[in-house]
Amino acid sequence: MKMALKNTRAGNYPEWYQNVVSEADMAENSSSPGCMVIKPWGYGIWERIRDVFDEKIKSTDHENCYFPMFIPLSFFQKEAEHVDGFAKEMAVVTHSRLSMKDGKLVPDSELDEPLIVRPTSEAIIADSFSKWVKSYRDLPVLVNQWANVVRWEMRPRLFLRTREFLWQEGHTAHATPQEAEEETTRMLEAYRDLCENTLAMPVLVGRKPEHEKFPGAVDTYCVEAMMQDGKALQAGTSHFLGQNFAKSANISFVNKNNQQEYAYTSSWGVSTRLIGGVIMTHADDEGMVVPPKIAPYQIVIVPVVKKAEDEQDIMNYIGQLVAVLKLQTPFGEKIRIKVDKRDKTSVDKFWEWTRKGAPVICEIGKRDVDSAKVMVKERLKLGTSEGKEIVDSAEFANTIAERLEAIQEAMFNRAKDRLEHNIRTDITTPEQFNAYFAESNTWIEDGKQGKVAFVRGKWSGDANSEELLKAMKITIRCIPFDQSGSEGTCLLTGKPATMDGIYARSY
Repeated sequence: MKMALKNTRAGNYPEWYQNVVSEADMAENSSSPGCMVIKPWGYGIWERIRDVFDEKIKSTDHENCYFPMFIPLSFFQKEAEHVDGFAKEMAVVTHSRLSMKDGKLVPDSELDEPLIVRPTSEAIIADSFSKWVKSYRDLPVLVNQWANVVRWEMRPRLFLRTREFLWQEGHTAHATPQEAEEETTRMLEAYRDLCENTLAMPVLVGRKPEHEKFPGAVDTYCVEAMMQDGKALQAGTSHFLGQNFAKSANISFVNKNNQQEYAYTSSWGVSTRLIGGVIMTHADDEGMVVPPKIAPYQIVIVPVVKKAEDEQDIMNYIGQLVAVLKLQTPFGEKIRIKVDKRDKTSVDKFWEWTRKGAPVICEIGKRDVDSAKVMVKERLKLGTSEGKEIVDSAEFANTIAERLEAIQEAMFNRAKDRLEHNIRTDITTPEQFNAYFAESNTWIEDGKQGKVAFVRGKWSGDANSEELLKAMKITIRCIPFDQSGSEGTCLLTGKPATMDGIYARSY
């Protein structure tokens, strides 16, 4: 029996998203307003993302550390532009204890200086850098931390926007602007690689326009992904901070010429928002579909026991199969397997793991034991003629690496095809632009063009462009690196322009 979600992508995309998260048992809203509980399956996906990228970080000579989540208000006051960019989202600690008054607990003992709960760490890390860096010999400083962040979101949405979320943030200090800029683009490329080769999520890469830069940055670069409703999701950012934070925090050093100068810094980060991106890139109307590289379990084996006397034979057979499977190394890693021994029907187990998006689900009963076979169901092929196979157990075990690698590739290619089919380049005038974005976003059926997706067209960078974009609830996602250099008309102002921009609605 087919057990689809209550809502479909085409019918109600926002509700469909919430259904996927709930039915996949990935997360839930917390009793703490605006916050989420990340459940084991969702957190397992985050652990996989973290482990893959942490290895990448360390391979590029960065070292992990940890900085306080409470930051003195005075640290932010040093950098006015930075403060202004985050002021509306900051959570502030003003008291150090609670006292009982009239039968109620109330804040007591006001702090001498308020503390900001970490919205981002540039200010507190810059303070440490100012103590660590004294000479050019102390540079570069390359550090990273895995931490939580608080931003007071008014309209929270699981994984996409919550008041507390998990993230990775890298921070570096360099002797020259060239080194800092190289670091910025190097880590941007690392994010592109993470999205495409690990998450199977194709992205566009480019520079943010002036009004979309990170507060206090000289330049901000980003990777942008297309979701199945045609909206954009900023998947990662990397910032060249110049000397802005160095000057405010006094990160200075004596150079090779025995002269005092300020360092150049960078910062870059991704968050649990990536999981929201994975959901909206790959999930379908049956539930979640998890790329094998980040699946907590790549194979789930469901015993099908119809007679009690068959149970031991079935479990022995499964044990032998698991032993052989564990010798395989898809993607050069140890394989991750779950044998579901819970006291539930095999049908219930199958559909639960289907909604969770486990890449490969195997059902093994007495008939399979007697014939040395395995019933194999690939999540990506659910509902197709290829979605169910009966395979020799030895063949299944010996080819599982290739099977999982093929699933990963197929998921990326499907998403890439969707992206490429839904970037409009034939819109060249403000009139066409306005008419196009007057349509409502709808789910993009694979291989077909949705009503409203991305538009690639000219942008003049005119001063009033930002206001025009806000009025339309449209954003310029990035100025892509692969500029055409051709002349044309700005899609917002109608003025002559040579710069290409990516326009889209966004999350």
